[in-house]
Amino acid sequence: MALSFDPNCTRCDRLATYLSEIRVRYPDYHARPVPTFGDARSSFLIVGLAPGLHGANATGQPFTGDHAGILLYRSLFEAGFASHPDAVAAGDALALTNCRITNAVRCLPPANKPLGEEVTRCNDYLAQELDRVSRPGLVLALGVIAHRAVLKALHQKQSAFPFRHGSEYDVLEGLRLLSSYHCSRYNTQTRRLTETMFREVIERAARYLKTC
Repeated sequence: MALSFDPNCTRCDRLATYLSEIRVRYPDYHARPVPTFGDARSSFLIVGLAPGLHGANATGQPFTGDHAGILLYRSLFEAGFASHPDAVAAGDALALTNCRITNAVRCLPPANKPLGEEVTRCNDYLAQELDRVSRPGLVLALGVIAHRAVLKALHQKQSAFPFRHGSEYDVLEGLRLLSSYHCSRYNTQTRRLTETMFREVIERAARYLKTC
C-alpha cells in the first residue's frame, strides 16, 4: 500500500519534469508534492484540484498564498473550522479544527490542468486520506475533477453521483460527499461562484457535522 504522502513522489513523468523546471525558475519555492494540511483526526476533508503555481506549490501548504485560499480560509474561519481568516505561509499561526485539506493531485500541473492519468496515479493517496475521515464524516469536493477523484477513490460509479454545485450524496455508510464549484479566481471573477454561494456550502458542511 502506498504512503499517504510521499514528498519525493515522481510517479508522473510530466509533473516531475515540470517541477524540476519550476525549482530552477523559483529556487525558494516548495515545488514538490504538497502534503495534506489540518487536523489528523477530523471528520471533514476538503479536496481541491492541485497546487497553484504561486500558492501551495510555493508555500507547501494547500490553498496557502493564492487567491483561492482567500475565500476558502475566510469561510472556514467564519464557520469555526479555522483559527484565522487567512493563510500566508506554511507554519504560520493558522490551525484547523476538525478539518483537513488536500488535493486530488499533489503536484503542480502545467496550466493548472492535470491529465486524467495523473489524477489516477495520485488516487490511492486520496483513498487513504478518505479512509482516515472520522465517521460519520463529510468530504467537500471543490470542482468536478475533485468530485470525480473522490468517487474513484471510493470505488463508486460516476454516473450515480453527478456533479453540480451544492450536490450532496451519501456515498458510503457514514460518509457524505458535498460538492462545490472550485473557489478559483476565474470562478469568482466570472461570478460563476460568488462568496455568498461558497459560504453557504461551508455553512451546510458545518451544520451537517454538528448534527450527524
